[in-house]
This record gives sequence, C-alpha cells and structure tokens, in this order.
Amino acid sequence: MPFAHSGFTIELKNKKSGVFDFMQQTINKGIAIATSLLLFLSGMLSLLPSALAATPVLKPKPNIIVILADDLGNADLGYRGSEIRTPNIDQLAATGVRLESYYGLPLCTPGRAALLTGRYPMRYGLQTNVIFDAHRYGLPTDEVTLPQALKGAGYETAMVGKWHLGHASTDYWPQNRGFDYFYGNVMGEVDYFTKERGGVIDWQRNGERLEIVAPEDGYYTELIGDEAVKLIHQHDQSNPFFLYFSSLAPHTPFEAPEEDIKAYEDVFPGDEQKDVDKRTYAAMITSIDTQIGRMLDALEEEGMRENTLIFFSTDNGGGAERPEIFYAPGATVPDSLPSSNEPFRGGKLGLYEGGVRLPAIINWPAQLQPAEVNEPLDHVDIMPTLLALADAEGSADHPFDGKNAWATIAEGALSPHEEILINVETYRGAIRKGNWKLIKYATFPGKTELFDLSQDKEEQIDVAWLHPDIVEYLEARLVAYAEEQKFSEWFKAQPQFMDDQGIPYFDPDYEVDDGGPLDQIPVLPENF
Repeated sequence: MPFAHSGFTIELKNKKSGVFDFMQQTINKGIAIATSLLLFLSGMLSLLPSALAATPVLKPKPNIIVILADDLGNADLGYRGSEIRTPNIDQLAATGVRLESYYGLPLCTPGRAALLTGRYPMRYGLQTNVIFDAHRYGLPTDEVTLPQALKGAGYETAMVGKWHLGHASTDYWPQNRGFDYFYGNVMGEVDYFTKERGGVIDWQRNGERLEIVAPEDGYYTELIGDEAVKLIHQHDQSNPFFLYFSSLAPHTPFEAPEEDIKAYEDVFPGDEQKDVDKRTYAAMITSIDTQIGRMLDALEEEGMRENTLIFFSTDNGGGAERPEIFYAPGATVPDSLPSSNEPFRGGKLGLYEGGVRLPAIINWPAQLQPAEVNEPLDHVDIMPTLLALADAEGSADHPFDGKNAWATIAEGALSPHEEILINVETYRGAIRKGNWKLIKYATFPGKTELFDLSQDKEEQIDVAWLHPDIVEYLEARLVAYAEEQKFSEWFKAQPQFMDDQGIPYFDPDYEVDDGGPLDQIPVLPENF
C-alpha cells in the first residue's frame, strides 16, 4: 500500500513480512515526527522580527565606507535635479537604495555624534549648537563609537577629514575613539588651502601636527581623497575595513581651485559675490564627487567593490543664514548662502525639514538592489544597522536609540521606529510619528506647530489647532524625552549666554566647568 506525505510516495513491498511491517510503521512515525518538527520550526521563524530575519550572515564581513558631506543642500546633487555635476554620487543612487525620509540633526556636532554613537545627542549633552574653538568639552569618553565597536569585531578602522567632536584634549581625538588611523582636522571649519583656523594650523596625521612634521600643501578635499585611496590600496584584505570619509565641503569658507570654479561659469553666470559663491559651492561638491569616484575605482582595482557597503549622507541640511558667531574667527560672512534644500522649508540650525531631512544612499552590490525607501529613518540607525551586518555589538550600558533598519533598507519593510526624535533641547524640540511632525519652541511667548508631512512636506500649513489630541500626545512624548536629557555642555560653556537668558530658566545646580569665551580663541592640547 502506498504511503503519501508532503508530495512524497513510499511503496513498501512484501507485506507478508513482519519485518517490513515494522519498518513501514517506523518510517511512518519518523516522517510524522519530522513533519511536525518542520512545521514547528517554520512557525517559530515566522515570529522572528523581520529585521533579524533579513540581516544576512556574511563571510567575509563587508567592508564599510561612510561618506559624510558637511552642510550639503538637499537639492544640490545631480540625481536630485541639480545642475551641479555629481556623476559618481548619482551612480551610487541609481544602483543603490535611496533613503527619502532620512533625518539628521540641525548642526555639525550633534549630527556627527548621533551617527557615530547610535544615540540621541541629548543623552550626553551635545544636543545644542557646536563645539566652539574655546570649548574644552567633547563627546564623552564613555560613549562607545562605531569604530570602537567595529574594532571589537575584527575591523581595521581609519578616518580622513573633519572630526568636530572635541579637540581640547587628546582623549577626544579620533585615534583615541576607535580609529587606527586619522588624517585631517579636529576642530570645525578651516581654510581649505592653509588648514588654518584662528591662527592655528589644524591639520594632523595620527596626532602629529603636520605644520611641524612635514607641511602639506594642497586642497582639503583632494588631500583627504588621496589619503582614502592610499588606504584602500594598502589594505590587508585578511581583515575587513571601516573608512570614515568626513568631508569639510561644502561648508564655509567657500573655496575651491580656480580651474574648478571656472568650470561652472556657464552654469552659474554672473559677477556678483553670490554668483561667485554659487560657482565655488558647486565646485566644492563636484570635488567631493571626484574623490568618491577615485575611491570606487580603487575598490574595483583591488577586487573589493562587490562586498563594500557605502553609506553617503550629510550631517545636516544646507546652510541657512546664521549669526556671525558660528563662523571661524576672521572668516568672511556671506551675504547669502548658495545651498538649496528645496522643496523643504528652512535649513541648517532649524528644525524644519530643510535643516534635518537629508539626502542619503546605501549602496552594496553584493546585497542590495536599486530601490527607493520612504520610511522614516535617522542618523542614529546607522550604527546599530552596520553592527548587525558586521556581527558586532555596542554597549549594554549605553543602549541605542537607533534601530537595526536592515529590513527597511533591503526589503522595504516598515520603519522600525514608532516615532523619531529629531532633537530636544532646553528651549525647543521636534518629533515625528508617522506623517505627523510637531515642533515646539519653549520660549516666551512660545510656539507649537503641527504638520502633516503626507500632505504638506513644505511645512507651510500649521494644523495644530485642528488636531489638539495629536498635539497633546506628541508634546507629551517630547517632554518625556526632554526630562531624560543631560544638561547641555554648550550652555555650561557659555556663561554669557546664560546671563542673557536668565539663570533661573535653567537647572540652578548646573556646573560651568570651562566657560569658553565667545571670541573663540582656540584651546588645544599642550605641545600640539
């Protein structure tokens, strides 16, 4: 008699034999048990989180390159409709995954901190403004950084470019925060040719000041491109590598080689300063793109492109008008800024989409197909996602605010977030849940705005008065985050600002541990 199960048929002959009868019964029982076990395991797998199920187990581990521009406008890339030439970034977008609802922070220091810790900057006091030259604080040394975690998983780590997470103590420097190798500057903006800021040459290789060791002439972006290409070619492929390419461009000052600027005369004609700035700004972005092309070529030449994950974004939105205090000492303050964040409202410094919603691309030939993702993600998601792919771990004592977003990126699953905290400070904050975004200014007379981003991505129509229940809920969530924040290190370091605002407005027990003056005289470690 035939036995049919799961598409298989077994015919047992010689039925008169007791041995065969016994074998038939044994086989039948074994098949039934195996079938039950398979059904059980299938059910259990279906209950696993989609992000876990979607995370590939890879041998070898992927190489990782994070490319971060500075103050890049949302609309200032070729694939986003700009006349600025960015063929290599456009190619990454065309062959990778475009993240179209991706968030950063309003300014450099908070944005970079979120990216490299997977945690909201308000957790460790970096939520407000940026680290000025005279400030002595930095990213707290107990925060585990992305390169530190990757080193623990066997990665070789290197960084080229701008740091801006602490400079007054070597404890804050990149080579003491997880990077095996560092080439670039530790403060904010510098002159692109002289590398000078406030009378100090801020340019080093692994802690050695290059002005003293061996002066290096050249244009900032080209120099860090040279270094990145060299590192790729020299890499020992027995271990995976992590490279953080942290561009200063297109941040002010607007500077580029003269021939690069002239190449845009036909695209952005005119003799006024704003026209010159636009050409220069465009040349700075094209220079970033050129260096990305060189890195891609180097990866191809070394046979590493297929298994190299590249993430491209910027720290915050394109520049908007800002007080002179936010420029380097002696820097020229432009009358207008050439960046474009269209179609979004606002720009750098602000909480509107133009300041915090950023272009972002993930490209990994071995694992990702071209796609566009419109689910909300954030800078804090990059570290936990990359660590999951690299089989690495963060710190149990410093839990991530970010989520492993691989299922969203690779499969188009829903965002792993119920809500995204855009930022919270003592005087303002913003939060997004679904398509609702709330912005609150906790100053007198105060202001609360609510926008439905599905209908109004330009944030032109405040609908707070129409939806008091949504306002109440989101404001309560924002206040809950605010109650968890560590007091801002920037406010501690700016007693003049505190005096202007009125100390009673803040925690009366705050500790002013450095009190950097507003004239931004650089404070650097001894013997630097």
